[in-house]
Amino acid sequence: MTSLAVLDAADVAGVTSALEAALKGSGPAVLVRDARAARLSGEGADPLTDIELPTGTALLIQTSGSTGTPKMVLLSVNALRASSTAVTERLGGPGQWLLALPLSYIAGLSVLVRSAAAGIAPAFLPSGPFDARGFIDGVAKMTGDRRYTSLVPVQLIRVLELCENNDEAARIAQSLDAILIGGQMLEPELRLRAQRVGLSVVETYGSSETSGGCVYDGLPLRDVAVAIGEDGEVLIAGPSLASGYLDEQLTAEKFVQHDGTRWYRTGDAGSVDGGRVTVSGRMDRVIISGGLKVSLDAVADAARTVPGIEQVFAVNIPDSEWGERPAVIAQVNTGFFAEEARNSEGENSVYAAVYDAVEAELGRVAAPKRVVTVEHIPLLESGKPDYVTMRSLAARDA
Repeated sequence: MTSLAVLDAADVAGVTSALEAALKGSGPAVLVRDARAARLSGEGADPLTDIELPTGTALLIQTSGSTGTPKMVLLSVNALRASSTAVTERLGGPGQWLLALPLSYIAGLSVLVRSAAAGIAPAFLPSGPFDARGFIDGVAKMTGDRRYTSLVPVQLIRVLELCENNDEAARIAQSLDAILIGGQMLEPELRLRAQRVGLSVVETYGSSETSGGCVYDGLPLRDVAVAIGEDGEVLIAGPSLASGYLDEQLTAEKFVQHDGTRWYRTGDAGSVDGGRVTVSGRMDRVIISGGLKVSLDAVADAARTVPGIEQVFAVNIPDSEWGERPAVIAQVNTGFFAEEARNSEGENSVYAAVYDAVEAELGRVAAPKRVVTVEHIPLLESGKPDYVTMRSLAARDA
């Protein structure tokens, strides 16, 4: 059995050292928590430090819980090594990584895992909130022949806003051989903006249960198999799968054997066509409204077609007549909609445009009860959308 060391995400040097030891089998498995989680656990020893984990476990990851249901994922040394090897192969060889994501999440920890495997010290950003200027300065100081980083879409947006107006910043960002983008879907317009600036963006799909991204730009990494279940659920197999969860019952539900192969049930809906994987959204993001099934991801996709919408997500809110109704949280180009409002004599152009787009695509039952405009989409520290907060915003005074 393997013991567990709990570290604070702010202790970058300590996490790096402990993780390297865990990967070599000379130290305990590692759980990284942010300061808020540490405060919530109270003073003194964290009770998780007393548990024993399966031999070979290197990491214990607490998932983000974007829908309010966090889980503890067990990742072995072998799974992390398999993931690191496959990623390095797909990107064209080992290189220096710049850490720009929290160490309490798999995407941040994967930077350290890949750096340890390559034997190349990673680069780090100053502590504190992500800042595009600081990111560019960090890239400029990198010394590796090949250079990589991982970002979430909101970070990419900030970098693009700087690079689109600063040729020197763009030149520095272009020195990155790959910018991995994960945590949520990469908007097509955002990818186009990155391409226009000359950035090498790679959209990744995966989770803590797959040791991070295992599908790059729609194509599975080496030794990763993707299949679609009878109900349309995306299933993943391969050497980078987690050992399971601390919760044995949940492990039995999510990791299943079929024809001698162990598969992870992702909970995502999708398809595979010609070897290319397309993920259409979460299977559990389907509500019953007025007795009919409505996909919240389909609602968001329809709203996304409205000009001036920069980012958009759909959530469910209660409704006395329909039971549940969709609501849309939208980050908009205020200048665009201000002009549109003037042209339409002051109508609520955002709500009207989104409502009409969704109704035209999916019908009245899917049209949103509310459209809430925000300056920035609420995100978890990992960069994933915070559906709990968005649902609260939409339900307020509904």
